[in-house]
Amino acid sequence: MLSFSPVVFLSSDFTPAGLIAIVIAYFLGNISPAIILGKMNGIDIKKVGSGNAGTTNVLRTLGKKAALITMVVDILKGFVAVKLGFLMGGYTAGTLCAVAAFCGHIWPCLYHFKGGKGVATAFGVITAVNWQLGLTVLAVVAVFVLLTRRMSVGSIMGAVSFPLLSWFMEPGFFMPGFIMAVIVVVKHRANIGRLLRGEEPKMSFKK
Repeated sequence: MLSFSPVVFLSSDFTPAGLIAIVIAYFLGNISPAIILGKMNGIDIKKVGSGNAGTTNVLRTLGKKAALITMVVDILKGFVAVKLGFLMGGYTAGTLCAVAAFCGHIWPCLYHFKGGKGVATAFGVITAVNWQLGLTVLAVVAVFVLLTRRMSVGSIMGAVSFPLLSWFMEPGFFMPGFIMAVIVVVKHRANIGRLLRGEEPKMSFKK
């Protein structure tokens, strides 16, 4: 494990093979089960519901089975991307692969740079870096989802708490994690607006 440094990206353990791993990680992030399942059901997931290509919108639009598939695939692609980075280029490559896969999910070039909000993929990459950290963040998310029945609240609170948790549990991942956390919060700005107005819908499990 690296000790925390603002210049962790410049660590000497980075190798040329890590660059290849980062590119692969980005395209792994481009895999969008939400979009694929939507097309299989004759809909454009980006034009229905909230318009987000993520688990919550799939749950509301296509039901629990499709939502479970979406969540698992989004988590696994982040997990695999980081492990590949560790294998090919060491710790720094792995952390950069985390950011690459995360950004690939949110801004996929294969889908005109319109993807999801990155929550499930973020969980996958965090767990690949440090599974204890991943489970701790998951616990924070779960508590707030159960208390509010709003996935957006859990996601936002998980993102807000993550940099602090990372500082203590995985300091070498603090800077990449901080960047990811900021992006998650920004991607939820519409949800934050609806929460402030009391208009954010609660989770539904009818389908």
